[in-house]
Amino acid sequence: MSEEKLNDGCDPSDCASCQSNCGSGIPNVPNPTIQLTLEDNSTLECAVLTTFEAETKEYIALLPLNEDGKNESGEVFLFHYSEKDGNPIIENIERNDDYMAASAAFQEFLEQMQGNADSPNES
Repeated sequence: MSEEKLNDGCDPSDCASCQSNCGSGIPNVPNPTIQLTLEDNSTLECAVLTTFEAETKEYIALLPLNEDGKNESGEVFLFHYSEKDGNPIIENIERNDDYMAASAAFQEFLEQMQGNADSPNES
């Protein structure tokens, strides 16, 4: 994903410094990022790409960032997403069928952002 462009040329590998509101479902917050605490208690800064629904469940797509605020690996993390008392709750996706549904919905989101969703159908 590191070479893909989102809405209007937005580079998803640089979401932390992007000033564009690409309409991706991200709350209208400048440079939305989340710090994840990993199993070894280290932290990882991630840009919030979008929140989205798949099969009646809410998910979040996060782009892990390096020290310079860039994503060079092309990795995207998908998690269950909810809110309690206005605070985000991010949980691992435990079931394979949930992950597959989230992955398919995120792929559809990427295609829509790239303008592929409106391409003519060949019948």
